[in-house]
Amino acid sequence: MAVSLKIQNKYNVYYINTSSVFVGMMLGGYVWGYLADKRGRRRVLVVSLTVNGIFGVLSSLAPWFWLLLLLRFISGIGVGGSIPVIFSYFSEFMPRQRRGAMISALATFWMAGNILAAGLAWMVIPSTSTHFFLGSLDFKSWRLFVVLCSFPALTSAVVFRLIMPESPKFLMEADQEKEAIDVFRLMFEINMKGKGKSFPEFGLCSSSKQGYEAETKKVAQQGCLVSFLKKGLLPVKQLFQGSLRTSSIALLIIFYSISFGYYGLWMWFPELFSRIENGGSPCANMSSMSPLDNQSCYPVKTAVYMEGFIIAASNLPGNIFTILIMDNIGGKALLSCSLIVSGVSVFFIYLVQTKTQSLIFSCVFSGVSVITWNSLDVIGTELYPTKLRSSALGFFTGIGRVAAIMGNIAFGKLVDTNCAVPVLLVSVLLLIGGLVALLLPKTRQTELT
Repeated sequence: MAVSLKIQNKYNVYYINTSSVFVGMMLGGYVWGYLADKRGRRRVLVVSLTVNGIFGVLSSLAPWFWLLLLLRFISGIGVGGSIPVIFSYFSEFMPRQRRGAMISALATFWMAGNILAAGLAWMVIPSTSTHFFLGSLDFKSWRLFVVLCSFPALTSAVVFRLIMPESPKFLMEADQEKEAIDVFRLMFEINMKGKGKSFPEFGLCSSSKQGYEAETKKVAQQGCLVSFLKKGLLPVKQLFQGSLRTSSIALLIIFYSISFGYYGLWMWFPELFSRIENGGSPCANMSSMSPLDNQSCYPVKTAVYMEGFIIAASNLPGNIFTILIMDNIGGKALLSCSLIVSGVSVFFIYLVQTKTQSLIFSCVFSGVSVITWNSLDVIGTELYPTKLRSSALGFFTGIGRVAAIMGNIAFGKLVDTNCAVPVLLVSVLLLIGGLVALLLPKTRQTELT
């Protein structure tokens, strides 16, 4: 009984810590996405990246677990804003003929971040030399790892603040034609440098926002709190109206399916590997294995970080594939096929009996899943107009975080009692997502509106 309680406490700490970040990402995704559609992509990226970096560093100094969760939650709010807004921002600079490939190339940096994080964890966390005291705080290697993982967000915020311009597509939507032309002039000068060409004079025609402004004005005439909530949720209402309704419902199901499966499995891969190594099956019960009462966090076993690094690196073929083929086939076909193949690979993870077999199928799942994520990034930016693009991506990524939390909880609760249920549930959800993807329209090389 004591061993069982100890195991359950370990799982509770694990998925509570992980879920605190996902809750922050869930809230931050839509809020920052909404603000990016109202205030500008660049400004929101600077603020959200800064929030992510600063509170990430502060979380490394937390002396209490509850404070660590709070700081990771706030850091997650920043992360939640960066992901949907960066794809809106980036897509609005790209020519339609190469937009799919370029968005897929941008998504490759997600893989690069996973590889960097896995490599850093492999090098830093097992180290016993990185251990000193800051006053009464025992600063161990995992705290240094958290600090190092926060630096990219802070440096990116500085780059966006000092170098990058605002999206010209947003500026046109916001009736800031002069500022948009200035951005076009900057792009022209960079692309045509040394070619002896001068910037042509032209005017811009912004899209009409009368319908949206009329509905906003109608909402503003209601009570203050009601007006605030309805105005903030107005983009969500518009996602499920008219020609966007079917596509939005389909994307909601797909985001839920892939997020539940991907994050549920990804976070529990180390535990499943451990069970295969000790018991010969990913669903071996931990209560039949060696007790945890006398185990310490140090020394750290490095095998789990090596396996995490290999799985992160397995995304590379999928990223290269989508870069080469996205603009030829389109996101819809890639999305449907990759979801179905991912679902099949998860089913085989349940059947394997050796650690090597599990690692192989985990790499297949990870490598194919990245095609799904890249396809969603492309389709999400192409389906929605500029005034809704960031809000839509923020809303759907928020739905994904809800699914990620549920996936973590499902695995944490059932991994000892009926591990087959969450593994097979992931497989079924991915297969359903692949079929639902067939309802989406073809968006290959369409003009952004």
